[in-house]
Amino acid sequence: MTKVLGLHEQTVEMLGTRIVHGHYAPGTPLPPEQLEQEFGISKTVLREALRVLAAKGLVDSRQRRGTLVRPRSSWKLLDADLLRWQGGEPDEAFLENLAEVRSIVEPAGARLAATRRGPADLNALRSALQAMAEAGDDAWAVVDADLAFHRALLDAAHNELLSRMEVVIEAGLRARDQIVHQGESWPNSLPVHQAILDAIEAGDPDAAGQAVQALLEQASVDIKHAKDRRRS
Repeated sequence: MTKVLGLHEQTVEMLGTRIVHGHYAPGTPLPPEQLEQEFGISKTVLREALRVLAAKGLVDSRQRRGTLVRPRSSWKLLDADLLRWQGGEPDEAFLENLAEVRSIVEPAGARLAATRRGPADLNALRSALQAMAEAGDDAWAVVDADLAFHRALLDAAHNELLSRMEVVIEAGLRARDQIVHQGESWPNSLPVHQAILDAIEAGDPDAAGQAVQALLEQASVDIKHAKDRRRS
């Protein structure tokens, strides 16, 4: 069920998305009167929204100078909202950065999972894989099942900090899936996911790491093919 956003949250979403996608260049002032009129909001709502964006490093508000958009170097890029906003319309640099992070984190996580997983972890991986198989042609169901599998994979490593990398992995998956699943059909990723599960279930860390690496390589190929189809 889709969450209904309140006026404050809607304002954060609209302004945050605009900033991330370059609608407002770094150093651009955000005139309150104009934004209040455009969004139909009160001074209080705008002030609270800007406070949230300031905490994410997107804007800087000071007396007499007003609120200015901060440069990308100041953004908290691992913030869950920023990752989601960037993934809405992924560009080449964003996809490449996420692919690099995934290639570092997920194979290592799979190796740990192969030696630390318990019955509950294996059940979570099996359930996600089954949901992926049952999703059929439902693109959104495939994406949700894919995310559940990768969350379960990180959790199976039993490293709290590694599990928190979920926000990065989710952003990467959603950005990829937005491109790959736009067509009427898409590559079958079940075999590579099954290979990961089999290796973790067998307690084979090398095989688990290699299986994840194979999945990531396939993901890169899938994106390239999807982009080629869109250009043709």
